[in-house]
Amino acid sequence: MMRIKEMEQCLDQATEALAQTEAALNAFKAAQPAIAMLAAYLGSDDWRKDLAADERGLLPPDLKRGVLSEDGIWNLLESNRELLQQMQVLATQGLKDTPEP
Repeated sequence: MMRIKEMEQCLDQATEALAQTEAALNAFKAAQPAIAMLAAYLGSDDWRKDLAADERGLLPPDLKRGVLSEDGIWNLLESNRELLQQMQVLATQGLKDTPEP
């Protein structure tokens, strides 16, 4: 009986983790086009023009302008790349170590 309770806890924990991971993965996948747009924008002529306009005070003061910080986009791109690499390692190891049902 104790083993069944323990296995039920494992099943519940794994079921919840998989549901959360699937939702997060779907959101991550959906964000990839936006991330690609940011990668193309960073350092582009448009980005330079927008930065120059900001430096000349031509943008509204209440306009959010995190994208004009090189570090903001760069850090996001680096985090995205690191997460993709972690997922690749996890998937490779998980497929190797997990028996097929």
